[in-house]
Amino acid sequence: MRKHIWISAVLIVIFTLIAYFFLKPGAKTPFRFGLDLIGGSELIYEADTTQVSDISGAMESLRQVIERRINVFGVSEPIVQTEKAGILSGHATERLIVELPNINDIEKAKKLIGKTPSLEFWLRKPGAEDILKTNPEARVVDLYNPTSITGRYLTKAQINFNQTTGVPAIGLNFNQEGAELFAAITKEHKGEALAIFLDGIRIQEATIQDEITDGKALITGNFTPEYARQSVRDLNYGALPVPITLISSQTIGASLGEQALVAGLKAGLMGFVALALFLILWYRLPGLIAVLALTSYIILSLFIFKLIPVTLTAAGVAGFILSIGMAVDANVLIFERAKEEKKRGKTTMDAFHEGFKRAWLSIRDSNISSIITAIILFWLGTSAVKGFALTLGIGVLISMITAISVSRTFLFAIYDRH
Repeated sequence: MRKHIWISAVLIVIFTLIAYFFLKPGAKTPFRFGLDLIGGSELIYEADTTQVSDISGAMESLRQVIERRINVFGVSEPIVQTEKAGILSGHATERLIVELPNINDIEKAKKLIGKTPSLEFWLRKPGAEDILKTNPEARVVDLYNPTSITGRYLTKAQINFNQTTGVPAIGLNFNQEGAELFAAITKEHKGEALAIFLDGIRIQEATIQDEITDGKALITGNFTPEYARQSVRDLNYGALPVPITLISSQTIGASLGEQALVAGLKAGLMGFVALALFLILWYRLPGLIAVLALTSYIILSLFIFKLIPVTLTAAGVAGFILSIGMAVDANVLIFERAKEEKKRGKTTMDAFHEGFKRAWLSIRDSNISSIITAIILFWLGTSAVKGFALTLGIGVLISMITAISVSRTFLFAIYDRH
């Protein structure tokens, strides 16, 4: 079975390349660390979704708008995420968590986020095209004039398909007051361009063809269904904004985070060395192979943490370190079972074959129970607990793969000659 030798060689090359190109210091995709490790500000907002039917869509739209607003100010690597507060905390609520690395001024952080997103209608100024030709960086106020219509007058946006061509159009419905304002604007500015801005970003612009008196407008164009759906979602959640209330804010010093990170890495390194020594001294050559599999597990886990990317908090680092210890369990079960089979007179290869076969059920059940625990923690927990649960869950999944596949391949590559 020389195929195991070739597979082992390929695995070694793959893990070496991953370690060199993606995990080396100075790599283009550094790890994303939480505020508890690098310092900064954290603000937690509670969203009022009582008037919203599609809560997940509303929260995602809110997250995108807030993230865009923060990025305008050049904040390095902001983290904006939504979560549902666990039912164990008393009642389930939708929250928006904003983490701003290296910003320790809470008032500045509040100003960066601002208030609930706004939807506004602006008329393009005459000669705006000439202004853009001479000044491509012209401001919105140089190109458009504001109108009295805002998102609070828009009751609903929807997709309307042309019965003949099937091309989607965007329909707007205004309330009574909004219909009167819109009728006046469309009457006075016929032939002019009316633009719609969500949180200062233009999302639509159309030419007024005729006076609209019934409060129902239709924006036509060569829209794709996906583009039309995105525009309708932005319009709806700008028209019916999700109010947010600041419920918690804190600043975290970088020195405390650095100490926690160094302590966590030191603990992980000491734990890995202790595990490696135990495995090698107790199981000899199979133990050395288990150490190689454990090393591949660490490399693969860190690579996935970068790829997703996973925000590593102190709790997340602890979860990863814990998963390193749990990653050894599968190898121990396999080796102990193989030792029992060998005592019964079986050859080394047959013993390991039987060890993998018989230990699999125990490995599967123990890992499934750990994954279920991680899922429950991620579902019910808040941000710090979620980080721990995520790294633990990913670690358990990868450890099961490396223990069964990598260890098995390396072992059979060495013992298949016997």
